[in-house]
Amino acid sequence: MNDWDRAIGALAAARKVVFFTGAGVSAASGIPTFRDKLTGFWEKHAPEKLETARAFRENPQLVWGWYLWRRSQAGQAQPNAAHLSISRLASTGIQVSVITQNIDDLHKRAGSQNVVHLHGSLINPICFACKRPAELTTEQLQVSAEGQWVEPPRCTRCNGKLRPGVVWFGEDLPSGCWKAALADVKSCDVLISVGTSGIVRPAADIPEIASTSGATVIHVNIADVCLGAPNELMLMGSAEQVLPALLLATPSS
Repeated sequence: MNDWDRAIGALAAARKVVFFTGAGVSAASGIPTFRDKLTGFWEKHAPEKLETARAFRENPQLVWGWYLWRRSQAGQAQPNAAHLSISRLASTGIQVSVITQNIDDLHKRAGSQNVVHLHGSLINPICFACKRPAELTTEQLQVSAEGQWVEPPRCTRCNGKLRPGVVWFGEDLPSGCWKAALADVKSCDVLISVGTSGIVRPAADIPEIASTSGATVIHVNIADVCLGAPNELMLMGSAEQVLPALLLATPSS
């Protein structure tokens, strides 16, 4: 039996399914992956140089402008067939959870309810000083289509600068999110890892944790990312093509 048929069988028998998603699931919506070359206003800036607390301290206008621009781009994007397929599976009665490394809100806009954002969200800024969550006015969300430097708004409680509510390089994952993710991963029947490179830790450990906990792990990716465990399956292809076909072929979904 090939991996495709085994994946259909595992999914048909599953009561609880966890989707673990990375940048590849949002690529078809027009959101660049981390490794895509930047263009226009940002082409001289490497993303990894804009995604640290140090960068924000040294040039908060540059970093805040970068994230406003990214939020604007994500807001214009629409959920693609992969996001919608995940949401539809939950409507069949199977318990479905989503653990995403993405900082966009496309899973939620596609209708998924149980979504854990391991790396935070573009939609929820926080104060750099006191860490309290904050909300932005419509005026504070304005940014040019090409991108620009923008002075960060101030916290209404401590007057500190607001920063994106995302996990930067060198920062720990939110403990509550990580605990929730581990609980889901260790109790699922099937984990479907979609469009993730398996490089950024500790999130990259999730497929292995699921595998050692007894789940069938199905990888959906344009590159072979299998670790070699007997309960791992590899489905080659893009998320927006493979996921709808897989769920359509599965009797219970």
